[in-house]
Amino acid sequence: MIRLTVRQMEYFEALAETLHFGRAAALAGVSQPALSAQIAEMEERLEQRLFERGGRAVRLTEEALALRPRIERVLAEIRDIEAAARRGRAPMEGRFRLGVIPTVAPYLLPRLLPALKARFPALVLELREAVTAILLDETMAGRLDGMIAALPLDHAALAVEPLFRDRFFLAVPADDPGFVAPPVAPESPALERLMLLEDGHCMRNQALDICTAARRAALTNYGAASLTTLLQMVAYGQGVTLIPEMAVAAGAVSSDLKAVPFSEPMPARTLAFAWRRSASRQDECRTLAETVRALSGNAQQMDGKHAPQRDQRREAGGEGRLAVADAVGCDVDEGVDVARRRE
Repeated sequence: MIRLTVRQMEYFEALAETLHFGRAAALAGVSQPALSAQIAEMEERLEQRLFERGGRAVRLTEEALALRPRIERVLAEIRDIEAAARRGRAPMEGRFRLGVIPTVAPYLLPRLLPALKARFPALVLELREAVTAILLDETMAGRLDGMIAALPLDHAALAVEPLFRDRFFLAVPADDPGFVAPPVAPESPALERLMLLEDGHCMRNQALDICTAARRAALTNYGAASLTTLLQMVAYGQGVTLIPEMAVAAGAVSSDLKAVPFSEPMPARTLAFAWRRSASRQDECRTLAETVRALSGNAQQMDGKHAPQRDQRREAGGEGRLAVADAVGCDVDEGVDVARRRE
């Protein structure tokens, strides 16, 4: 009888996903030699070659492609058994695997993690940062317990809890003399210089939605994998890009940049918490969603409270301050005044 271990199947899953021994080892939380040894032993037990190794390239063999969905189903069942065993424990306790998209993680997690630690000290978060499609696959396969991404999240087997609305601003060079005065209209010539993230990022599609069809052909596609890269390109005068309000509030706009508002109604995305409908941790997912939503509301109240002090520092011309166009000083019923969310 062939006896595969759960560890071997988990390592197989990681390598099949990353197609790179080093990244697979990091994903599995082990050393590369340990992962390689388990994969080799798995191939020996099955008497099949599962991965083609050529230089730095790793490819799945036909046998591995046939085996992969079966292993994923087995691991999903095992994870469900583990989750069911936790039902008798106190809620919000133990490991919770959370996925977050890259245009949210750097700006939400630094505030979210301390809040969760204080409220649920027995909860151990394992974080995964990836684009929406990957997070969806891993959530449905049971490799993640929940995920935070932007709507729409269309999947019949997915439960979705909207969190909050995150408006978009246009990031432009601070010293750009040719930029039109805010607010930015959808037909603004400035959008012809709009730079996009690479395929797979939901913000790419959201940027395309903002532009008229006539302007889409002129967009600049640098294939950047991160918003940070695009912002650096903007700072050096290579174009303009979208920046979400939560990034502006977190201080992602340097003194070389300005975050300029769009005309009303301002474009925005809605962030949501999602999990499998069949998951055993439904109540915990809802509790986490409520915590994220409440944290967003508290941040708005706190930032509003300190707004006058912040305005004084802006008038004093503090170094490295957030440069936001004066037109941002509008009613903030639908979101947070970006000029007030600097600190």
